[in-house]
Amino acid sequence: MTDTNEIKFRHIGYDHFLANIERLAVQIEAEGWSPNFIVGVGRGGLVPGCFLSHRTGIPLLSIDHSSKVYDFAEALLVHLAGCTSSGERYLFVDDINDSGKTIAHLRQTLRDNGCDPGNVRFAVLIDNKSSCETVDYAAQAIDRTVDKDWFVFPWESVAPGETLAEEAKEDPDRLALQRDE
Repeated sequence: MTDTNEIKFRHIGYDHFLANIERLAVQIEAEGWSPNFIVGVGRGGLVPGCFLSHRTGIPLLSIDHSSKVYDFAEALLVHLAGCTSSGERYLFVDDINDSGKTIAHLRQTLRDNGCDPGNVRFAVLIDNKSSCETVDYAAQAIDRTVDKDWFVFPWESVAPGETLAEEAKEDPDRLALQRDE
């Protein structure tokens, strides 16, 4: 059985979060690739996407990948994939590239629906260097083979501890937790 005491929570402070938004904005501006829209990936990428939109002046769209509701996730990805063919550029923003499953899903759905991959990029606050997916922009990097902390972003800090523990335990291998029997 997984004990929540095994989970080490690392709370990201608001000032640290703002500094990470600034790091992302500077990276994006320095490269010179300019998206038409920032796409906040729900749930964790909505707040960073909104802040990055305000910081850069790039309009914000959102998809709700976490809800698994077709009309708010897959259908919108299909639409965005089509728009890339006519030259629209999208910067997808999430809080963390941890296992890479979310980014892999987004990329595959976009690809399966005719996306021009040159018109899509990905940005995260925290990038796991050992993830199965790569990103174009990251404010900071970790290596999950070493760093097993569960990051709690400012917008998650209002969640009950039990909820945070449940989310952390969704993929026990990620944090090297014992599996529930």
